[in-house]
Amino acid sequence: MNTIPEADRPAWLALRRYRRAATGLLAGMGVLTVAGYGAPAAGLVADGPWLDILRSGAKAGVVGGLADWFAVTALFRRPMGLPIPHTAILPAQKARLGEALGRFVATHVFTEADVNAALDRIDLPGMLAGVLADPATADTVSRALAGAAPSVMDRLEDGRAGSAVGRILPVILGGEDVAPVVARTLRALVEGDRHQEVLSFLLARLKDGLKAKEAALRAIIEDRVREQGGRILGWAIGGSIATKVLISVNHELDRVDPQNSELREGFTTWVRAEIDRIETDPERRREITNAIMGVMAHDSIRGWSGDVWRRMRRMIEADMAQPDGWSASIVRDALLRLAEQMRDDQLLRQRVTSGARGMILRGLPFVCDRLSRFIASVVAGWDADMLASRLELRVGKDLQFVRLNGTLVGFLAGAVLSLVLRLAFGSGAG
Repeated sequence: MNTIPEADRPAWLALRRYRRAATGLLAGMGVLTVAGYGAPAAGLVADGPWLDILRSGAKAGVVGGLADWFAVTALFRRPMGLPIPHTAILPAQKARLGEALGRFVATHVFTEADVNAALDRIDLPGMLAGVLADPATADTVSRALAGAAPSVMDRLEDGRAGSAVGRILPVILGGEDVAPVVARTLRALVEGDRHQEVLSFLLARLKDGLKAKEAALRAIIEDRVREQGGRILGWAIGGSIATKVLISVNHELDRVDPQNSELREGFTTWVRAEIDRIETDPERRREITNAIMGVMAHDSIRGWSGDVWRRMRRMIEADMAQPDGWSASIVRDALLRLAEQMRDDQLLRQRVTSGARGMILRGLPFVCDRLSRFIASVVAGWDADMLASRLELRVGKDLQFVRLNGTLVGFLAGAVLSLVLRLAFGSGAG
């Protein structure tokens, strides 16, 4: 009892109780048999037909009890340790028992009909929706993506990714529809008066450029005056002309008022006219397309595309490292939308259920075969005594009832048979 697991102790106590009851009944039959013969010899009772019937029943009860004891015991061990053939059946046949048990489970438990019935009772799309809607799932997916991102980026290789961007951009921007896109973009800028902001930006850059290059421009103007008027004239008035030219240019640029300026009005008129040409003139559209293709094919743009990829990579990696970043929010929103579809979209639910059912049924023969082999290998690996103990623990109590019934049935059968024979053939038949 010390080696019995605590969980199995109640079963062992019940088995022992019923085993003692069966043994006690068998012993009682033996005592009754002895008393049936000893009591008349001792003069305690008179010999008679009813005592003879009792003795016959007791003897038959002893025989029936012993036979059933032998049969029950022979299933699990050798009776009284004797090497009797065809005893200790279960330990001796454990390999065949394991194979038979494996085949039974595989062919009668995991059948296609049983699996279909189980799947009919399961709301698989609803279960998946619950998992997808769980915030822990989104966190897990986000962490997995963040962990995989560096290795994925490394596999892309910065140089190849940058060159891919450089090849993709001309393809995207170099189609026949790029000119209308340019026209619509320009028209949107004009309608929102954004083109004036672009002009202001260009003018500001021009003024800054003139100021930064003033010395170089002055020298260029002086050289030009000397070329046209001679060295003496250039020396006399070249510097003055250069100063006046630069002052005039800056003055005209300062006169460009954002609200009211001939230059700005002319710029607006030119942009609108250019938009109309792009939309109506096929030749102009081709020129725009060729110009864009030429720009995108330039080496400087290719270099810029590599820088775009590097910046994009750093931005992606930094965002994925943030638990509340843009990528994490995309993952959460996508999982929530998918969970809602799993609950509400009947077509998607049917597809998920049908797909899962088909996948499970296709793999069922393989699973059953592996399960059968697994059960057989587990049972074959059990110790013979341990196998006998486990099986006896599970069915031993019911088998003790076999012993009890065998003893009682033997007693009744012997007594009835003795009575019938006595009635049929007289007192000598006993």
